[in-house]
Amino acid sequence: MNSSKTIINFCPTGMVPTKSETPHVPISPSEIIEQTHEAYEIGITIAHLHARDTEGVPTYRKSVYQEIFEGVRKHCPDLIICGSSSGRNVPELEKRAEVIELQPDMCSLTLSSLNFQRQASTNAPDTILGLASKMRDFGVVPELECFDMGMINYGMYLIKKKLIEGPFYWNLLFGNIAGMQANFSHMGTAIREIPTDHFISLAGLGSNQLTINGASIAMGYGIRVGLEDNIWFDHKGGKLATNNELLLRVHELMNIHSKELFSPKELGELGFYNRKK
Repeated sequence: MNSSKTIINFCPTGMVPTKSETPHVPISPSEIIEQTHEAYEIGITIAHLHARDTEGVPTYRKSVYQEIFEGVRKHCPDLIICGSSSGRNVPELEKRAEVIELQPDMCSLTLSSLNFQRQASTNAPDTILGLASKMRDFGVVPELECFDMGMINYGMYLIKKKLIEGPFYWNLLFGNIAGMQANFSHMGTAIREIPTDHFISLAGLGSNQLTINGASIAMGYGIRVGLEDNIWFDHKGGKLATNNELLLRVHELMNIHSKELFSPKELGELGFYNRKK
């Protein structure tokens, strides 16, 4: 959906960045809660949250997610919370589906298996269908994550078969070595495949984050920003970024293009909330 308002999907942690790579990435529940709260004060629409264990390793455990969600909801009461059901480290459906039982507003649903530079993310059809079914049962809106055109096609297939119900929110990621690249050809082709009344945000991985942020804001689509996708402030990798710095730069781009924030409450009341306000 093209709009004069920008959805900001904030992704502070992810699966990959470590403290040894950047001291700015939030790992513990308290750090994630604090940085999400700071981002909320600056202005975001959705928080796409991953959990780590006490050793900093990505975890699927519901108990860790619960601490994060409760803290974020306490400090950011109208923020849309999106949990991760990533299959990069955990392929088993039962483990990946634990977070859904906490009834976040949204949960990521990657629509096929894919390769990253150093590892694969396994998303078998039965797993995707199982996650989608559990999200529907718990009132969770899927965040439809797509790294290539085949994933968009599969998402449209699930919608046609009524295995996913609206509202529909697509997160299109560009710049992965085995997926769509950060250029206007790939961006335009991907966007054209999605109905105009669906919500779309674009993400750029690594040095592509700023390029995609700028292009998406200018075109009237949502954006995804944070250290999950990019730990550097500049294209050359000379300065490590903080989540706040990346987010403030997005707001500068929005000001340049006369775009306003799509507030959490505005989007939530269109069917994305999974709790009473």
